[in-house]
Amino acid sequence: MNILVTAAEVAPYAKVGGLADMTGALPKAWGAAGHDVKVVLPMYGTIDADKYSLTQLEGELTVPFAGHTEQATVLEGKLPGSDVPAYFIRSADYYDRPGIYGYHEGFEDNDRRFIFLCSAAFELAKALNWSPDIIHAHDYHTAMMMPMLKITRQSDPHFANSAGVFTIHNMAYQGTFDPQRAMTFANFNPDEFYSGCWHEQDGAFNAMKSAIMFADKITTVSPTYAQEIQWTPEGMGLQSSLQARGSDLIGLLNGIDPSVWSPEIDPFIPVPYSLDTIEKKIIAKTALLKEGGLTDAAIKHDLPLFGMVTRLTEQKGLSLIIDSLEEFVADNRLRIAVLGSGEKRFESYFNDLSRRYPNNVLVGTGYNEPLSHKIQAASDYYLMPSKFEPCGLTQMFALAYGTVPVVRAVGGLNDTVHEYDPVTFTGNGFTFSRYLSGDLRDTINRALRVYKQRAHWDRLRVNAMSSHHWISATAEKYVEVFQWAKERYS
Repeated sequence: MNILVTAAEVAPYAKVGGLADMTGALPKAWGAAGHDVKVVLPMYGTIDADKYSLTQLEGELTVPFAGHTEQATVLEGKLPGSDVPAYFIRSADYYDRPGIYGYHEGFEDNDRRFIFLCSAAFELAKALNWSPDIIHAHDYHTAMMMPMLKITRQSDPHFANSAGVFTIHNMAYQGTFDPQRAMTFANFNPDEFYSGCWHEQDGAFNAMKSAIMFADKITTVSPTYAQEIQWTPEGMGLQSSLQARGSDLIGLLNGIDPSVWSPEIDPFIPVPYSLDTIEKKIIAKTALLKEGGLTDAAIKHDLPLFGMVTRLTEQKGLSLIIDSLEEFVADNRLRIAVLGSGEKRFESYFNDLSRRYPNNVLVGTGYNEPLSHKIQAASDYYLMPSKFEPCGLTQMFALAYGTVPVVRAVGGLNDTVHEYDPVTFTGNGFTFSRYLSGDLRDTINRALRVYKQRAHWDRLRVNAMSSHHWISATAEKYVEVFQWAKERYS
């Protein structure tokens, strides 16, 4: 099967969150299974062409855009650890600037930047004389490929038999644009935008809604989230559109790449370990605490270590943490290691807590891939009390490293973390349902009690490491969806 993947983020080249992990891992799994996969993303100014051995293709790519044509150049490389080609659309006007989206409010021309990417991806496939069976778009950034495929590309023989699959990673970011600009950039007739049309939501052009209405199949990143976005406020205003396409909406649980996230081969942690040698986790814990400045005397006083590698936003449950965490730290009942950045009030909270409790609170800021691995390996627990969570990957990383998740049971957290039962010795973590700080405190207390009970603690960590969520299984399920999407073109 020929699969064209287009996304704003692809690990390791450009990453803000889990979107990049999935768009970097799924194509490799499909390639390993024998599919012909091509990945397209922007050539951001922060991508090091030499580091990734990127080479520029001959000539320029002519892209129909806003009623005229524009030019771009294309660089080519291979997804690390695979033979899957990755193509980078270079346009100095659109992508040669700091960052991916524009921090915090986003670049004012994100509509233009990402609609151009969509159009360029179609033209690249034509230039390569390659016809995709599946065009796989991700989130609002490449959502416009779905209506483009049906409106402006359907008569093109390169795409006459191409099916469109749209994956929703997060409903919170929908791509709401000025209608005249978006329709013009996409080479659609602006007169065909009107109240109630398939592109319109609350008077604006909504890229995500447009993709939902035009895609052959829609997927999202966990079974629970697929239900939440249709029937709860997590649909962020698009519930009726998702319900209308309910028979074509499938929740597929994300997976992780064991070639990147495995304590047996992780180059960033001080010692490898496995299910049979899980006692070596203590070496990773001690190393992280020393790296954080703790003395040997302080480290000797063993406390359970909670880890967090996260965006510091309300979505991740930071308000609950602010209301709950300090009492545990002040009573010297736990330590916490945090890596992340985001809203200033949350950054300030953790930095202040670290100043006041230097032996109990370790804080790193920004994006630091080695440190994220060290925290996963070193921690006893992983704290993730999300307000909403489409899927989440970090709790899957934690499970793979024998680090016990403490989570709110929403979205993919509900699908991957199950309450430990000390009677049956089943379950791999600790969960709560209501978004209340008291419920989080109660859950942390349950977790701390088990830490002191060796038989339960040993079994719980075994259960965690036995919870496999590999990307290969996810990739197989996507291929099934692709086959369903193709049925109407057979």
